[in-house]
Amino acid sequence: AFYNEGIIKNSNFSRYSARLNVDQILSDWASVSVGLNYIHNNSDEIPNGGIAEVYGALTGANFNNNNFNPAPDADGNYLSPAGFVANPLEVIETFKFGQQTQRFIGNTQLKLSPFKGFDIEYILGFDTYTQKADGFIPVGANGVPLGWARTAIATSQLINNDLNLRYTANIGANVQSQSWLGFTVQHDESTILAITSNRLSPVVQTTDAGTVTGRGDSKSERNIQGAFFQQTFAFSEKLYLTGAIRVDQASPFGENERTQSYPKASFSYLVSEEPFWKEDIGVINTFKIRASYGQSGNLSALQAYERYANYNPQPIGGQTGLIPSTRQGNPDIKPERQKEVEFGFDMGLFNNRLGLEFSYYDVEVQDLLLERTIAASTGFSSRLENVGTMTNQGFELMLRAVPVQVRDFSWKLTTTFSQNKNKVEGIEGGLIRLPKSFGISVARNGEPLGVIDGFYYARDANGNILLDANGLPSRATDENGVVLRKTIADPNPDWIGSLINEFTYKKFSLYVQLDAVQGFEVFNFTDRVNSRSSFGGGFRDAQEIRGELARGYNNAAYNIWERYIEDGSFVKLRELTLSYTTNPKTPAISNLRIFVQGRNLLSFDDYNGWDPEVSSSGQTNGVRGFDFNEVPIPRTLRFGIGLTL
Repeated sequence: AFYNEGIIKNSNFSRYSARLNVDQILSDWASVSVGLNYIHNNSDEIPNGGIAEVYGALTGANFNNNNFNPAPDADGNYLSPAGFVANPLEVIETFKFGQQTQRFIGNTQLKLSPFKGFDIEYILGFDTYTQKADGFIPVGANGVPLGWARTAIATSQLINNDLNLRYTANIGANVQSQSWLGFTVQHDESTILAITSNRLSPVVQTTDAGTVTGRGDSKSERNIQGAFFQQTFAFSEKLYLTGAIRVDQASPFGENERTQSYPKASFSYLVSEEPFWKEDIGVINTFKIRASYGQSGNLSALQAYERYANYNPQPIGGQTGLIPSTRQGNPDIKPERQKEVEFGFDMGLFNNRLGLEFSYYDVEVQDLLLERTIAASTGFSSRLENVGTMTNQGFELMLRAVPVQVRDFSWKLTTTFSQNKNKVEGIEGGLIRLPKSFGISVARNGEPLGVIDGFYYARDANGNILLDANGLPSRATDENGVVLRKTIADPNPDWIGSLINEFTYKKFSLYVQLDAVQGFEVFNFTDRVNSRSSFGGGFRDAQEIRGELARGYNNAAYNIWERYIEDGSFVKLRELTLSYTTNPKTPAISNLRIFVQGRNLLSFDDYNGWDPEVSSSGQTNGVRGFDFNEVPIPRTLRFGIGLTL
């Protein structure tokens, strides 16, 4: 069980789950296993507002002046000086939003070994869930005076069938061959049934108490099938060569792109198994070099019917009718194709008390899937297209150490460090504005995906901000007075690292994890809103009052987005876990673990917002580092008991 009390009052999240795994040996050459997992989630939610809504609690707090009292008056009415947004306390106390999810995951696995070296594995899996969401805003609410109610039910079912055949044989005394042949068939379908109403009757909170303003009933299905063959040769258990090919077909792919194939190859060489190494290099007891090349496809960005121009039902003159979707279909759509080259080494020293792993990679993503805004004259507003390429180059480093290992006490240390350089190329027109960011996040040729494009200060030749006679700044313009835009921030970090310490004393253990993300920038859009005097002004108004800034500076700088770019670098105490493990002397329980865990306990950063790690789009579609009315990642405390039977 898990319960999380939300950061905003009257919000919470709870989860209950149960898991069962059963293994049964049928004979000396056959076995079967069954796994079942049930999960129930329930949440009471308070809408934030932000990009999609004007009625959120945070939107109400930020767009209202800071000198009004959000408490209700003597008649129970909530005031909102801004008018077009809700009173934040009104949202917390009178709005009702929530979700309930029930999920059931299961699998059956059959393993057969009919003769030596030959194995057959068949897996039947399913994943099904039902999610119900409700929303209610009472009549008379600020920003939504007619009231509002919505109910939506979403269901999803996924069934997968996987058949894998493996044959292992020795070729001579020093060569082993392992051949894999696999097939997969997957079907998934989802439905959404939703109804929205306004002009609600007093008191009643259901959609049938008002005028229906929207209804939807949709269903989508996908079929995916694939096959692969993989061959591995092992020479003297130290040199391994692997080659493979995978072929996939999926219903969302365009008619002429229905079949996609992906090759791969790899090798690894355990140099430390050579006689010369064992004799002459004793301190490094294991050393392996490895390299690989592979291609893969990304289906996640493709919805079931992207290749079609879809139509939605719409009553016309009291009769049943259809209207086209605002998103144009693309009959030639295909999955992104990723090509990756990687090489590195693994090393163990002092009987593996010290370990080092290094990997360098060069990844090219072709046929990048991005939503493009298209001319309204086409009858549509956007279209998902395969446009351009994206490259990622970088390295990953992991160091493992056991500084102390004695009878009752051990200390294990793991640290990671990685850098990645990202770049987009080949976009027609040079730039695409990404959705869910007011068009601020972009894909621009020659720059990382998701850089922030905006207005910037007019400066002199030395880089100093130009001020007019009243001490006020202005936006940069060209010689014709046209306001200029450019890349003003990069939300992609320079490096990411972590430090993990694990201490064990007898039956007690302590786990401490620090995460660091450094060298990335955030557009604090919330700060931009707050900087206007009409919305409260915040600490920036105080700067004008104290004479640190000229009167009117904040209003003049409101549309100079460069001002609201901040360093988002942080170090977080990501996890702290204390546990006690014992082996009860009972026939029913073989292992008992009791633990208390805290996550996201501390954040060390210079960010003026609540949390530099959040983003209004949820890190999707390349939009990162855009903070607008987002609550921070919650600090959580857990207490648990684990039993092994």
